[in-house]
Amino acid sequence: MLKTVTESAEVGVIVARFQVPELHDEHKALVERVAHSHPRVIVVLGLAADICKCTYNNPLDFPTRKAMVEQTFPNVEVVYIKDVGNNDVWSKNLDGIIASQVGPHQNVILYGGRDSFVPHYKGKYTTQELVPNKFISGKEIRRNVGIKAKHTKEFREGVIWAVENQWPSCIPTVDMAIVDKKEMKLLLCRKPNEKLVRFVGGKALPESPSYESDAKRETLEETHLDIDNFEYIGSTIIDDWRFRGEKNKIKTTFFLAEYKGGVPEADDDIAEVEWFFLEGLTENMFIPEHRVLFKMLKERFIDKMIVLE
Repeated sequence: MLKTVTESAEVGVIVARFQVPELHDEHKALVERVAHSHPRVIVVLGLAADICKCTYNNPLDFPTRKAMVEQTFPNVEVVYIKDVGNNDVWSKNLDGIIASQVGPHQNVILYGGRDSFVPHYKGKYTTQELVPNKFISGKEIRRNVGIKAKHTKEFREGVIWAVENQWPSCIPTVDMAIVDKKEMKLLLCRKPNEKLVRFVGGKALPESPSYESDAKRETLEETHLDIDNFEYIGSTIIDDWRFRGEKNKIKTTFFLAEYKGGVPEADDDIAEVEWFFLEGLTENMFIPEHRVLFKMLKERFIDKMIVLE
């Protein structure tokens, strides 16, 4: 049970997220406690902008959570507030939403649970934090739900809905033209079962500080070489066969990097690495997906370097 709240008012407003597949016991206890103290209960559900819909921390949209609350508590009113990155603005918006829902002479108390909005609220209404006896982590619930797929039509429909409601996105990658300027050579690689060459590269990680750090990591993993003196060549969509017909696309950041020394050794998902003289390179030596990168490199660097030599 939750701690007793002594304040009385006509309207109890619960500000929550409820990002779970169903209301758990402490959610229900919170709503029941507020409903016991107030003849009218409003639940305000927050969500970031639509572009953040169906994300790791916010997988459920407003209508889905609204229906979830109303199925258990049909007498509770549920309204929406859009998240913003400023506590003062958000508090003002919340006050405006509440004022539009209640009468001019009705008293209001705002309620939040553990780690709620209460410490950040800058508005005009009285707040009360309700502390449950037992802490239930919504993040842990979502994690457990996401471990194993369900073999039901409803589950498959939910997956399709989530995908359909995501904004198209780019999958960021990095590719490197590793050049030995003394020998006028370019380091290229092949993957297993490939006859044509490709540039060294891979995915950019969300936790890495920069695309340059991604480039260094991928080069070290695939060739065991350290590189330096990065120079940005450009960026482009990669026509990867896995994403043909998909809305999401691979977009790479392409760097020129200088070979510092050492013997390249194929590793990770690379079967072979080899040095090629710049002057002898042709477009048809590359896998189709990387020919656009070779054209960029040739136009902006190789032709100029060969002329200068």
